[in-house]
Amino acid sequence: MYRTKTCGELRLSNVNETVTLAGWVQRVRDIGHLVFIDLRDRYGITQLSLNADSNAALCDLARKLGREFVIQVTGKVVERTSKNTNIATGEIEIYADTLTILNESETPPFTIENESDGGEELRMKYRYLDIRRPLLKDVLVTRATMIRAMREYLDNKGFIEIETPNLIKSTPEGARDFLVPSRLHNGSFYALPQSPQILKQLLMVAGMDRYYQVVKCYRDEDFRGDRQPEFTQLDCEMSFVEQNDIFENFEGMVKHVFRKTNGVELPDFLRLTFADAMRLYGSDKPDLRFDCKIIELNDSLPQSEFPVFNNTLASGGLVAALNAKGCAAYTRKQLDELTDFVKATHRGLSGLVNIRFNADGTVKSSVDKFYTEEQLREIGKACGAERGDMILIAAEKVSKVRKSLGDLRLELAKRQNWIAPGSWSVFWVVDFPLFEKDEESGEINFVHHPFCSPHPEDLQYFDSDPLRVRAQTYDMVMNGSEILSGSIRIHQRDLQNRVFAKLGLTEEEIDHKFGFMLNAFKYGAPPHGGCAFGLDRWVMLMTGGETIRDSMAFPKASNGKDLMMDAPAVVDPKQLVELGIAVVNKD
Repeated sequence: MYRTKTCGELRLSNVNETVTLAGWVQRVRDIGHLVFIDLRDRYGITQLSLNADSNAALCDLARKLGREFVIQVTGKVVERTSKNTNIATGEIEIYADTLTILNESETPPFTIENESDGGEELRMKYRYLDIRRPLLKDVLVTRATMIRAMREYLDNKGFIEIETPNLIKSTPEGARDFLVPSRLHNGSFYALPQSPQILKQLLMVAGMDRYYQVVKCYRDEDFRGDRQPEFTQLDCEMSFVEQNDIFENFEGMVKHVFRKTNGVELPDFLRLTFADAMRLYGSDKPDLRFDCKIIELNDSLPQSEFPVFNNTLASGGLVAALNAKGCAAYTRKQLDELTDFVKATHRGLSGLVNIRFNADGTVKSSVDKFYTEEQLREIGKACGAERGDMILIAAEKVSKVRKSLGDLRLELAKRQNWIAPGSWSVFWVVDFPLFEKDEESGEINFVHHPFCSPHPEDLQYFDSDPLRVRAQTYDMVMNGSEILSGSIRIHQRDLQNRVFAKLGLTEEEIDHKFGFMLNAFKYGAPPHGGCAFGLDRWVMLMTGGETIRDSMAFPKASNGKDLMMDAPAVVDPKQLVELGIAVVNKD
């Protein structure tokens, strides 16, 4: 037996016990007649104490240990005279009687500590070493705890865990598919699933009325902090349900996971419509841990000769503001930084108007010459301004103003520390539009996927005004990030065909891409709906990470490369010949 205890479990209650530990050497401290070793495994760190006066040979062996050597030690648990309150085992140590080197280690390329001296790319190349760091190890433990809590809740609610295949047919779901060539069917390809969407709907047709799966999904997309080519979903579907049934079940599950993972009791979730989210916060995934709503001013602006506001109103644009609480003392440099922020290419505002309600009761504005003090105070009243506040106003087309002020409220929250540490905001966003118009092509596209059911009362607008049709779709938003997306599905074949036709698909295209699904709908598809949680993103939020790479055991780098395994890589030409594939250099 290599160990009788782990490096994280010994306490004062274990004093005088003889134990055997095994793990990795964190550090060795030699102070002459005493040698101390910090021994680490995934459970924690225990200090070993060796005395040269009683066992000189053992101390000599300990002095040869390097960082990350794997060792086994046997000794007696004793109370420490100098206690370490920073670790759970800090009140005890082991007086070592025997020490065995199980494996030596080269000097690692970075320190295996939370405050490592290794950059992210280096740590990703040696990810198996990075996982030894307590910070990343704790993330993976939390991830496992969350998944265990999810399964516990769903199993108790009568859900069945069912696996679906990873080699399927390529279907349009909003992103590029990863294709897998078939050797046995030359010239044909499987696709890796972007999600099990169609398969879980077919499980509902099959009568498996409560399904879930922790499943890998694949999307060939450009990379950014919260995207990876492969990611994990908690995928769920239910039959004979309406939206409220979905909300009740999965709001309950999230509360259960929080309770089991970090002991937090969440309140009941707000339900915010998509229209209100965009109007009040400029985002369909707003962070509600702080206030600072967008205030629309089109109907309350005083008459003036200010051309920017007048031209915006005449062209059907939007004049809207944020009340930056406590920011009236901002310097010119700080105001310029905010202006540059909203002028960034992806926001595109021409500038910001500011009105400062100073602590001494005076009012100053960047448009003083167009408005009287009384008029400025009138705008301030509409925005709920008090002494010390600053009103920031944008004027442009509606989408640009909402996007810019939505981003600006987040920037102000960071600058002003408006978000309390350890606070949580979890709520539903509901009633997304079913269709949206592509700004470049003018084509009508589905907002989520083509299987979302429209609100029955909006079907009257389906042909005459499709952009007015709301879908029975919903997202769950946590601290400004979407962690769940779902919908009530279309279960009638004729309505599904109408949606496909609205998207411009021909009968041949519909039959080629979705014929197997529509055929299944001939045989009594039940009303059904479901959702999928972005598990990596949820873990990232629960553990304080900055990207979903921080929540995965073996992620890809920001350019899509697996730095540890050096993938993707060139394959043997013989494999390509077997598959009937010739590589064409795009350059």
